[in-house]
Amino acid sequence: MNTREEMSNSLGTINFTWPEEGTLLVHLKGTWKIGQDHPAADEVMNHAAMRPGTRIITFDYSNLDAWDSSLIAFLVNLMDRCSSTGILMDQGGLPQGVVRLLRLSSGSIDSEGLLEKNADVSFLANIGEHTFKLIRYSLSVLEFLGEAFIALLKFLQGKARYRRSDLGLLIYECGAQALPIVSLISVLVGLILGFVGVVQLKIFGAQIYIANLVGIGMAREMGAMMTAIIMMGRTGAAFATQLGTMETNEEIDALKTLGISPMEFLVMPRVIALTLMMPLLCVYADIVGILGGAFVGVGMYDISLNQYYEQTRLALKLNHLYIGIIKSAIFAVIIAMSGCFHGMHVDRSASAVGYAATRAVVVGIVLIVITDGIIAVITSILKI
Repeated sequence: MNTREEMSNSLGTINFTWPEEGTLLVHLKGTWKIGQDHPAADEVMNHAAMRPGTRIITFDYSNLDAWDSSLIAFLVNLMDRCSSTGILMDQGGLPQGVVRLLRLSSGSIDSEGLLEKNADVSFLANIGEHTFKLIRYSLSVLEFLGEAFIALLKFLQGKARYRRSDLGLLIYECGAQALPIVSLISVLVGLILGFVGVVQLKIFGAQIYIANLVGIGMAREMGAMMTAIIMMGRTGAAFATQLGTMETNEEIDALKTLGISPMEFLVMPRVIALTLMMPLLCVYADIVGILGGAFVGVGMYDISLNQYYEQTRLALKLNHLYIGIIKSAIFAVIIAMSGCFHGMHVDRSASAVGYAATRAVVVGIVLIVITDGIIAVITSILKI
């Protein structure tokens, strides 16, 4: 039994038929454009309510001439009404473009992904999945390091393709622009070392050794370490964000299409700029930190400036400075490589760029701490 009823006299119209019991077939006709009068979703639901046994609403677009977002708005409203009444809206009879837009508007793609993620997975399956992820991640890191090494060889041979102006700008950004934050953190670290040390030293009347504690602590450990952490959060995250945005905008693909290696053009200038600037920033941080400790010793514990200077000069050896400088150079490579790697291995979305920056900072700081511990063990064994 077929029943037809035209619900609108506008250019875009809908007709109804009942192909089988419990199924309402909606015929979409004419042109559905913004600015025209179109049928409402309530009219479809009212027609479905005429037969209480209606379970499915399906569509026929054979007479649909043209459509835009007005048709999508009509169908989204109808979908919401169907959900609230328990009627199934079958999208199989709609154009593919309309179906894709409906899925995007309803978030069904994300919902499917969440359902897959929330599905029950066995413990062994979880271990296997994370193992494969770790293997893929490790292989990507090894490939990146190999490409970076080749790009470095080309740079040393003068064959790398990059812009000197970019290298100069990166040196300025990694060096001069980082001085304010490095100065602030370093002087605070020097103050903290001074206050922490004097708590115990004043018990023995040995406040003069604040200079030894602050000088050696800043030169061997805190100067390089704090500078590296600052630069990881500041510059490493910036590298990841810059390259991640370029990857999202397909700019890196454009460089490859032009025959320009992204490793030579983007990565190596950043690695070289940071490697050149980090030792200088480390030495600067050592000096500022020592001055912060001097403020505690001279300003609060009646140590003359000359005494503090002489004590620092006698305590500090060149090997202390060398260890800090070598550490800072190693940390610079870790920071630049972590930022660039995670920036160039990012999914093409805004959220993925933010995640890449976060992951670059976390991985970089962890590697910095691990490397510092390894160097500390080595220097202890060698008695340096």
